[in-house]
Amino acid sequence: MAHSIAKEARVRGRVQGVAFRAWTQAQAEKLGLKGWVRNNDDGSVSALFVGPKAAVDEMTAQLWGGPGAAAVEDVAVHPVEVPGDVPQAFEIRR
Repeated sequence: MAHSIAKEARVRGRVQGVAFRAWTQAQAEKLGLKGWVRNNDDGSVSALFVGPKAAVDEMTAQLWGGPGAAAVEDVAVHPVEVPGDVPQAFEIRR
């Protein structure tokens, strides 16, 4: 993807069992982003967002809200190199 950036995010709080991954996928698709979202063993959710800077920044800002049943306590975001194996669609990973 030309002019794309990548950021990884880790969201902590009540973010598993509340459709957080499905919500993240839907929001990322609306913004035209590629990447993935997955649950972590510690109860947090991690995601990779790849796309235009404005869309990636919008998505990472939206993580603070999440779906209605979520209770987000912290969002840690950091830039990463755009990986060579970015999925062609935004994936929910197990």
